Amino acid sequence: MVRTFAAIDVGSYELAMKIFTFSGKNKMQEVDHIRHRLDLGTETYSSGKLSCEKVEELCRILNEYAGIMRSYKVDAYKAYGTSAIREMENRDIVLEQIAQRTGIEIDVISNSEQRYLDYKSVALRGTEFDKILEKGTLFVDVGGGSIQLSLFDKGTLTTTQNLRLGVLRLAERLHHINARPSKLKKVLSEINDAQLSVYKKIYLKDREIQNIILVDDYLSRWMEAQKGNIGNAGYVTKDGYGAFMDYLSSRSEAEIGVGLGISEENVRLLFISAVLVQCILKMTEAETIWIPGVTLCDGIAYEYAQEQKMVISEHDFEKDILDCALNISKRYMGSRKRAATLESLTMKIFDVTKKLHGLGKRERLYLRLAAILHDCGKYISMVSLGECSYQIIMATEIIGLSHMEREMIANIVRFNHEEFLYFEELSRSSSLDKQAYLTVAKLTAILRIANGLDRSHKQKFKDVKAVLKETELVLTVDTGEDITLEKGLFEDRATFFEEVFNVKPVIRQKRNL
Repeated sequence: MVRTFAAIDVGSYELAMKIFTFSGKNKMQEVDHIRHRLDLGTETYSSGKLSCEKVEELCRILNEYAGIMRSYKVDAYKAYGTSAIREMENRDIVLEQIAQRTGIEIDVISNSEQRYLDYKSVALRGTEFDKILEKGTLFVDVGGGSIQLSLFDKGTLTTTQNLRLGVLRLAERLHHINARPSKLKKVLSEINDAQLSVYKKIYLKDREIQNIILVDDYLSRWMEAQKGNIGNAGYVTKDGYGAFMDYLSSRSEAEIGVGLGISEENVRLLFISAVLVQCILKMTEAETIWIPGVTLCDGIAYEYAQEQKMVISEHDFEKDILDCALNISKRYMGSRKRAATLESLTMKIFDVTKKLHGLGKRERLYLRLAAILHDCGKYISMVSLGECSYQIIMATEIIGLSHMEREMIANIVRFNHEEFLYFEELSRSSSLDKQAYLTVAKLTAILRIANGLDRSHKQKFKDVKAVLKETELVLTVDTGEDITLEKGLFEDRATFFEEVFNVKPVIRQKRNL
């Protein structure tokens, strides 16, 4: 059975829609790609709102897209708004207008969700993607409002950082500076280098970066135009990119537009993006750039196909999220040995109490992440460990987690160390809904129990067996060491678990020497 799906990207400077068909397992085909140039970002980034004229134009284009979807008889669609929509002060009002006038509902995704979809769209390339990650690689995702730099070392995601060097944001800054055309490249390079030099000092240090993977609308079109003229499609060497920059510097905007098949108004944005990538190339001294030519629409379609179990990925995305958390913990001097102990204990308790909490695989991941990040705040303060851990997690991008998911994990870690706040009080300063709040309560209760089993931080328990009985969770520990401290401090943590699940945790020692 063939299914037809439409993916819509309401971006900062363009509205894009791709139509896909799915005809079986891992059989995904793009059948149409429609683009409309619409600069939403400039107004949003400067004033925080969209003018009535821009909203009118946005609705007109979306109505056209709705007609195209009807002509293709699409079975489902997803429309995502990125930074330009995300940063609007009157976002909810505008989105309601759009839904009423076009019938298209736009979901606003966080920066980390957006970058994760872009990342997934590249990972679709399977072995080609995994092969390039074997060497030091920087994944560069250029957007209208910002760029995301994700660093891979031997196939492991070590860190991801967001910098406000997006193409439209840079264009707005250049407009205010009002530099002469001959000075544009120099001014742009200075703006970029100011932030990139800090990034290099903190995150690159002695790392050797050999490859750059680039997701970018405009340079992707340049690469498309070069097919057949340079080596492998999608790849360009450092020297080849230098020749391209010489081409941009020696041609008029009209000539570049004709040569690359883009409008003159987009040539300026292409130039801004090209200079930005040149600065990144100079910072990393990478030898090769891979521009796979994917877009957010590809990631949206891939996400839909995964949800419908029509695509099976060879890449382990969950491992990327866990690797990122491990590196955050390392950065803030977290104890890897204790985190591993807590992770093992929490997983045992989570699995054996499944009928109590009713949570699934995704919530299990939240608990693993909370166990890994449980003590990151001690880097700042051992007295305010909970609050500092919360602030670190909330301020740190983890690709693959939404803002709400990150807030849930931050609160689980926070309440592992602090008094738990009930919904009425927490909701005054939190965006969590009741369902998310209850998940936080359940996972906090489990983490507290695991933490109580290792209060000495000496990993005394070689083996722990958890058995759920009618009114008790029996934790049988196999150790010959003195666990007086653990037993004495366990009751307080067991009380909250009993409140959440109406089951009393008890410790039993298998061997008491």
